[in-house]
Amino acid sequence: QVQLVESGGGLVQAGGSLRLSCAASGRTFSSYAMGWFRQAPGKEREFVAGNTWSWGSSYYASSVKGRFTISRDNAGNTVYLQINSMKPEDTAVYYCAAANRQVVYTTRDRWDYWGQGTQVTVSS
Repeated sequence: QVQLVESGGGLVQAGGSLRLSCAASGRTFSSYAMGWFRQAPGKEREFVAGNTWSWGSSYYASSVKGRFTISRDNAGNTVYLQINSMKPEDTAVYYCAAANRQVVYTTRDRWDYWGQGTQVTVSS
């Protein structure tokens, strides 16, 4: 059974940093796209970052480009999201996602598996 488990969320002051981790298990994910979404209360889930390991391609939402970095340890089936220069508007539940394809999409319905989310709160 495929499982995605996020960790690393918490409370941080504006300007600080967090590194989120997503541990994937139950399958070999070499051919999978993996990514991160976030959802603030009352708002729709939005794409943050994603990558395809086979093509070495990474994609970012314009709102986070330059501050967020996605990386992946394919051997360990782990994907990371480094968040720097955090802002209050980064406050959200962050979800890890995986898809059985080698293309990154920005819409929620294109992803096959989801973690339960980890809360990130940025205080001003």
